[in-house]
Amino acid sequence: MAIYAIGDVQGCFAELRLLLDEIAFDPDHDRLWFVGDIVNRGPHSLETLRFIKALGPAAVTVLGNHDLHLLAVGFGASKTKHKDTFGAILDAPDRDELLHWLRERPLLHGEGEFYLLHAGLPPQWDMETAVLCAREVEQVLRKGDATEFFSHMYGDQPQQWSEELKAWGRIRFIVNCFTRIRYCDGEGRLDLREKLRPGLQPAHLLPWFQAPGRRSQGAKIVFGHWSTLGFRAENGCFCLDTGCLWGGELTALRLDGAMPRFSVPCLAGSHQTPDA
Repeated sequence: MAIYAIGDVQGCFAELRLLLDEIAFDPDHDRLWFVGDIVNRGPHSLETLRFIKALGPAAVTVLGNHDLHLLAVGFGASKTKHKDTFGAILDAPDRDELLHWLRERPLLHGEGEFYLLHAGLPPQWDMETAVLCAREVEQVLRKGDATEFFSHMYGDQPQQWSEELKAWGRIRFIVNCFTRIRYCDGEGRLDLREKLRPGLQPAHLLPWFQAPGRRSQGAKIVFGHWSTLGFRAENGCFCLDTGCLWGGELTALRLDGAMPRFSVPCLAGSHQTPDA
């Protein structure tokens, strides 16, 4: 059995199928780990969501910010943005089934020596804390009417972790770490607005995986979210967002042995102009 982690698909279904052909994926023997953002901005979100859901136990996906945005719109807690491309999901006859399945996805998946998440972790968390925080939010997201969760989800505050964080501020911070973080400062405060690749950011900011004293150091973490970073293997962290949506590639990384990498190009040249 082989396990392949796959970067942000974002509705690029044709490229996903091409990538699975490239790795000779066999759903009876292999497994796929998706880093989140399986929908939105690309041309075929509905087909992508249906396909991954139909893979059943052969696929694991964690929630990304675009997946949560779809859920927020679907539950009436937010409105679509002008570049959103998940209207077909909202109009589909199996809409409720798809949204329910997506709502049940985790923020963090751990297996063997690897952890799968969408964006990153704050430096104050070790992996035990990360797992507990993920389960805390998943429990709130999945229970009852999710409208209240999504109505409090958006926002950049609080910026820094404390065990004393309470209520929706605590939930929002955890969600922002798992689905939005790229940079933090030397004190571990999140900066959720900076999106440029490392080397172009303000001098006081560091990529989350380079933060001094990061307590998750030593864990093998697979993530996406950061298309301007591209493929990166550093400090036990592996970024797989190679920007297929923006005209780059869709990437898979086999999580055993020599960890070979496989990529296919964006078939349309570009599906969007970058801004998120």
